[in-house]
Amino acid sequence: MPQEDYLATIPVGKLGIIALESCKGIANRVDDYIVSWRNEREHSHHDTIHFTEYKKDSYLINSVCPRFGTGEAKGLIRETVRGDDLYILVDVTNYSLTYSVCGQTNHMSPDDHFADLKRIIAAVNGKARRITVIMPFLYESRQHKRSARESLDCALALQELVNMGVDSIITFDAHDPRVQNAIPLKTFENVLPTYQFIKALLRNIPDITMDAEHTMVISPDEGAMGRAVYFGNVIGADVGMFYKRRDYTTIVNGRNPIVAHEFLGSNVEGKDVIIIDDMISSGESMLDTARELKARKAKRIFICSTFGLFTNGFEKFDKAYEEGIITRIITTNLIYQSDELLSRPYYISADMSKYIALLIDTLNHDGSISSFLTPTERIQKCIAKYNEAKQK
Repeated sequence: MPQEDYLATIPVGKLGIIALESCKGIANRVDDYIVSWRNEREHSHHDTIHFTEYKKDSYLINSVCPRFGTGEAKGLIRETVRGDDLYILVDVTNYSLTYSVCGQTNHMSPDDHFADLKRIIAAVNGKARRITVIMPFLYESRQHKRSARESLDCALALQELVNMGVDSIITFDAHDPRVQNAIPLKTFENVLPTYQFIKALLRNIPDITMDAEHTMVISPDEGAMGRAVYFGNVIGADVGMFYKRRDYTTIVNGRNPIVAHEFLGSNVEGKDVIIIDDMISSGESMLDTARELKARKAKRIFICSTFGLFTNGFEKFDKAYEEGIITRIITTNLIYQSDELLSRPYYISADMSKYIALLIDTLNHDGSISSFLTPTERIQKCIAKYNEAKQK
């Protein structure tokens, strides 16, 4: 069971979890954790009205988004949510789901998932006590700033959600968390999975040593530098960065092509290198960085990325693994993971379901989640335990 300092407070309301079809798998695991903790938990006020339905067999609310033959849909909640403290989970990147449009099969896009989220919020119809949206991959997060005459999709989406009655938004490793400035009067929490990455490395790489002498943390570009600095500081390793020289006269697949990767940092020769970033999309930039590091005689290369999108497939990663360019790739289960990905010998999945369960359980009691947002103490305990076991 987790630390329970927050249990001095009564729940905000009856806990309800609505999992859209896109994230049923992780939602079931989250629900199992909370059910287990609350069934084992004894509270001095458990017989009072404030703890009505505190212990249940499941906190998942029965909801669906059925579609008509034209592809149109509606949100439907099949049980009462009046007075509930609702947590709605959605994975906008789950491309595995399909629906029929006039006899044609369409894969669901982020736009479809976001529309379903709004339908479910509309179906709640203002009856919930509080609504928190947990959206691991923030919708349109890569369109977070305006650099030409273009739309600001992420900011518009956040404003649309709060205008529909959403009180809080929780996301993971936002591409640029400053997008929260679009909703300054509402709660926006950006959670980093650094603790889970470190645990996954320590559990799966038995001979890794996390210190300045043996390890280095690398940011593949300037945008990921903040993540790399925190990661490096908590494990006591040096930090380096690549920056991309781009050809701004040309646009290929919606972006300016990279001309070269330039490295800023100390010597990586003989060191294990951890490349940290928020997402692996096509993976070209990440693999180019890995090759540059290998050319500088890095020992092993571990890639840690919150979201493994792998939009161009796995062929390039398979080849890089066979050539010894990369040793392991770690991404979280916050978004859809294909069987093809899970079968890769170099792939490690960092499970985030317990972390989400802790967030929900704590927030339902109106407790502080600051220790989850900055888990420095947890990370140091984890590393100390690992070093102690190695010495035995």
